[in-house]
Amino acid sequence: MKLDAVKLGVATAIVFAVIWVICSILVVLIPGPMMQMSGHMVHADLSNQGWSMHWTGFFTGLILWSAIAALLVWAIAQLYNRLVD
Repeated sequence: MKLDAVKLGVATAIVFAVIWVICSILVVLIPGPMMQMSGHMVHADLSNQGWSMHWTGFFTGLILWSAIAALLVWAIAQLYNRLVD
């Protein structure tokens, strides 16, 4: 079975965009617990750090993370399709 790499890439971009929005909302609503969780995710003590939430950063991150995820999954699907032949 072959994968449609473009559709899979677009679907991935949409999912990453939704996750980015949810995460950003949580950072605004509960910044302390989100900073602690982020520290656990990167194995670091971020307790002395603070969030810098601006619209520019929000939209830049939204676009970049979605595009990078889409390109990565597109490349994986392309490789998968070549391996199944």
